[in-house]
Amino acid sequence: MTRLLDQIEGPADVQRLAPEQLPQLAAEIRAELLDTVPKTGGHLASNLGTVELAIALHRVFHSPVDKLVWDVGHQAYPHKLLTGRARQFHTLRQQHGLAGFLSREESPHDAFGAGHAGTSISAALGMAMARDLRGERYHVVAIIGDGGLTAGMALEALNHAGHSGTRLIVVLNDNQMSIAPNVGAIARMLNRLRPSLHRASEASEHLVERLPLGGLAREMAKRAKRGAKAAVLPTLLWEELGFMYVGPVNGHDEAELESVLRWVRDNGDRPTLVHVLTTKGKGHGPAEADPVKLHGVSPPGAAASAPTYTQVFGQTVGALMRQDERIVAITAAMPDGTGLTPVMKEFPERTFDVGICEQHAVTFAGGLATEGLVPIVAIYSTFLQRAYDQVIHDICVQNLPVVFALDRGGIVGDDGKTHQGLFDLAYLRVLPNMVVMAPADENELQHMVYTAVQHAAEGRGPIALRYPRGAGVGVPLEREWRRLPLGKGELLREGHDLGIVAIGHTVPAALEAAERLAERGISCAVVNARFVKPLDEELILRVADSVGALVTVEEHVLAGGFGAAILELLAAHGRRVPVERLGIPDVFVEHGKQGVLRAAFAIDAAGIARRALEAFPGLARTPAYR
Repeated sequence: MTRLLDQIEGPADVQRLAPEQLPQLAAEIRAELLDTVPKTGGHLASNLGTVELAIALHRVFHSPVDKLVWDVGHQAYPHKLLTGRARQFHTLRQQHGLAGFLSREESPHDAFGAGHAGTSISAALGMAMARDLRGERYHVVAIIGDGGLTAGMALEALNHAGHSGTRLIVVLNDNQMSIAPNVGAIARMLNRLRPSLHRASEASEHLVERLPLGGLAREMAKRAKRGAKAAVLPTLLWEELGFMYVGPVNGHDEAELESVLRWVRDNGDRPTLVHVLTTKGKGHGPAEADPVKLHGVSPPGAAASAPTYTQVFGQTVGALMRQDERIVAITAAMPDGTGLTPVMKEFPERTFDVGICEQHAVTFAGGLATEGLVPIVAIYSTFLQRAYDQVIHDICVQNLPVVFALDRGGIVGDDGKTHQGLFDLAYLRVLPNMVVMAPADENELQHMVYTAVQHAAEGRGPIALRYPRGAGVGVPLEREWRRLPLGKGELLREGHDLGIVAIGHTVPAALEAAERLAERGISCAVVNARFVKPLDEELILRVADSVGALVTVEEHVLAGGFGAAILELLAAHGRRVPVERLGIPDVFVEHGKQGVLRAAFAIDAAGIARRALEAFPGLARTPAYR
C-alpha cells in the first residue's frame, strides 16, 4: 500500500487529506522517525511528541505565506516531512543532506533558522511587526516548548509582544521537558496548570451562564470568575502580559488542535497563547518511558574504547567535589550533556540546573564566587556565546574566580553550523583577566580541570578550558592529578626544519603529521601549547628561532584564534619566521561527520602534512607528500 507520506509534496497536500486519513499520516510520520533517526542520529523523543501538532498547523495555516516559526528545531522533524522533504529525510544530519535543525537555506517553509532555544517568539514578533508596517494580513505563529520558555529572551519577547498588542500566535508545546526535566518557577506553574485548568474554567463559565444577571451583576460575576480562576490556576499571568490565553489543548487529538487553531486564526486580534499538552516520545514506549535518554540518539557505530571527554570531566568534577565542599557545579538545562548527571545525584545541593538560561548561569556563578565558593560553569561552547556580555561584565571586569568548562569545543559534526564550537578561543582570549586552555587528550583534561579549580580556589580570577565532543584518544588516565604551570606548554618532539605548534584536539594529529613529514626527510618539532592565554612565549619563540618555518594548528576559526595569537607574539618580538596557519576559514561549518570535516579543513594528520609541504616545498628532501 502506498504511504500517504509519499504523496506529501507540501502543505497543500496535507490540507487535501480527509480527516479520517490523518491518523494514518501521523502513524506513518512516527514510523519514519523511528526508522530514520536511529540510523542518522538526531532528536527522537521530542519530534515524536509534535506529530499531530505539525499536521494541524499545516492544515490550518498556509506556509510559507503564513509564517511558522519553530523554536530550536528539536521538535520540527514532522514539519520537515510535511514540507516536501520526506524523500530526502534519510540524509538527515549527513554531509550535504538535510540539517538537523531549521534552515532558511533548506526550505522556504523554515521561516527562521534555529539551533538554540528561546528564539522563536522574538523572531515571530519581528515578522508580525514587519507585516503590520507593510499593511499585509498573513499569520505568524511561534511554536515554543516549555523548556524554551524558560530562556530569558523568550520572556523578554513575551513582554514586548504583550505591550505591542500586535496579532501574533504563540503555541506553547508543553511536555514538561526540554532535554532534561524542566526546572524553575515557570515549570512548576505549568505543571500545576495542567490538571486543573479545564475543570476550573468550565465550572466557572457554567456558573456564570446559568445566573439571571443584569449588566452590573454580570460584570461583577465575570470579575469573580476571573478571581476564581486565578485562585486555582495562574492563567492570568498571560492575560496580564497582554495575551489571550487558550487551552490547554490535547496535543495528540488532531481534530481538537485543528479546531482550536482555526478559531484562534479567525478570531485572534491580539497576541494569543495556545497551550498545547503533548507527551515527549509519544507512540514509542521506550521514548515515553525515558524521554531524557531518547531525546537524542546517536547513529550506530563501533563502540568507543576510550571514555568521552564529557565523562572524564564529570568524573573529575565529582572527585574534586568530594575533596572540597566549596566547589559547586552549574549547568544550563544540560546535566547529562555536560557529564554532571552523576554529580547532581551525589551532590544535589551543590549542583544547580538553572534551565535554558545561560546568561543567568554565568552571573549566578559570579554571585557564588563573591561569597567564597568555587563555581564550575559547565556549558557547551556554542551556548556560552549567548552569555558573552555576562562573561565580560559580570565575571572578567570584576576578576571573579569562576571556572568555565566548555564542552563541544571545535567541530561537533552532525548538529551543524549552529552548534560548532569554533569561536571560543577568539572570544575568550581577548578578555582581560581570562585564562584560556585546551587539553591534548582526556588525561590532560583531568589535569586541566584540577588546575582550573585550584586557580579559582585561590581567587586568581576566571579561567576557561575547552574540550571536544566524543571519545578521547585512548591514553591512560593517571591516578594523581597534576597542577599545570600557568601559561606553560610542552615540547613533544625536537626538530630543526619545521615547527608545528598545536592546541587541544589537534595535538595528536600534529604528532602524526610530524611522523609523515619525517618520511620525507623533514625534521619537525611539535609543541603542545596547552594555553592560548597566556601563551608560553619562551617556548614558542625558542622553537621559532630554531626552525625554518612554523605551522599552527587549531580546530577553531583562524580569525582571532590561536594562530592569530602566535602571529601577534612573533610580531611583538620582531621574529620574521614564515608561518602557515591551519584552521577554519571565514565560513559557518555545515553538518557532517567530525573526521570528514577535519579532513576537509586539513586539520587531520594527512592534511597538516600536505599543507606544510605545499606552504614550504623547499623543506622536502624527497618527492612531495600525497
